Amino acid sequence: MTDTAASPDTPSASSFEASPDVLIVGAGPAGLALACALADAGLRPQVLEQAPLDALVAPPEDGRDIALTHRAQRIFASLGLWDRLPAGEIAPLKAAQVTNGDSPRVLPFNGQADGHEQLGWLVPNHRIRQACYAGAAARSDKITLTGDARVTALQRDAHGAQVTLADGRVLRAPLVVAADSRFSNLRRMAGIGARMLDFGRTAIVCRMRHEQAHDGTAHECFLHGHTLAMLPMAGHQSSAVWTVTSDGAAELMALPPAEFALRVDAAFGHRLGALELAGERHSYPLVAVYAERFHADRFVLVGDAAVGMHPVTAHGYNFGLYGVEVLARELAQAHAEGRDLGEAGPLARYAEEHRRATLPIYLGTNVVVKLFTNDSRPAKLAREVVVRATNWLPPIKAAVTRQLTGDTTPRVWGGWLPPLQALLRAPRPPFWSR
Repeated sequence: MTDTAASPDTPSASSFEASPDVLIVGAGPAGLALACALADAGLRPQVLEQAPLDALVAPPEDGRDIALTHRAQRIFASLGLWDRLPAGEIAPLKAAQVTNGDSPRVLPFNGQADGHEQLGWLVPNHRIRQACYAGAAARSDKITLTGDARVTALQRDAHGAQVTLADGRVLRAPLVVAADSRFSNLRRMAGIGARMLDFGRTAIVCRMRHEQAHDGTAHECFLHGHTLAMLPMAGHQSSAVWTVTSDGAAELMALPPAEFALRVDAAFGHRLGALELAGERHSYPLVAVYAERFHADRFVLVGDAAVGMHPVTAHGYNFGLYGVEVLARELAQAHAEGRDLGEAGPLARYAEEHRRATLPIYLGTNVVVKLFTNDSRPAKLAREVVVRATNWLPPIKAAVTRQLTGDTTPRVWGGWLPPLQALLRAPRPPFWSR
């Protein structure tokens, strides 16, 4: 088998005589992080990527910036990936403010309220991808990276799973992992459906320079007919995420840079002084995805293939890392005990824990998005009530802050939290079957 090699550090398929322990389809940041975690546990994963590996060495800037929680940062650091990020491009997220249309009320959040100096960190997505690839390449004694590998078929039996590639190659392992995006072809091949919610909106993302300092504060502005987020990046720059109805996105993308900057500045209320476009604009349609199941026989989903979030709560890649941590733990234990990596028990435990961690936030995020993008008079009144109630009720605000920081330390207010946690942990059928 011949792999597409991108550098002398790139591991090749010929590195191993035996078949891999796990086949991971998709060399995005979730798939590569999982490969690193499995390699650190003594397993030999092989990662299949349909693009050439050259594209992974130095991925282009794509306009997206990722907010990492404290838990996600710990996972990233434990894999040796945090130190591979350029220090000058890691921006602390100290606070966040939510505004609702023309209302003068602001809903503030900060890390200090949850015992942290900051809510999290903002890192360019292409730097995360680059770090994950470098981490996988550095584990060339355990990880095989295979480029130009488009999977066309998946078969599973009692003894293992195999994938067929477009060039006719057939690869086999005890377990196959789908990490090939929220629109996963492999998920479909495994017969697993997904609930998709198309918001009919497009996010235009870009970097903006501004005159005034942002003080590490992110702004989420729910405006009439559109939403604007300004995320603090290194220096006097912010990442602008302008969410508009999809039928109006093309016009904004076509505006001259200076006029586009004026539009963003006006929408933001001139809070950071004059704005200037500092890079290319990119646009992404917004579709949320939640798989009906996270595993099947000798098959499991991670990253966006399992849960693809609306970006408003910045949980997308964080959920991917949470899933990587849990799945790697279960597979490492099975490996240490000499058990079959494709057996159902570890996969079911991963799926249940990941569902508990993601489903309430997935559903809640979609409700918030629908409410705060609805400009009817009843919705506007309801939005104002939500902002006031969150400000007035410390337990609610604290719970939201914990989700922003990724802190899983239990908190107890009046004894109501333990029963709520027990309810969330109780086995339940998928929400679409109820």
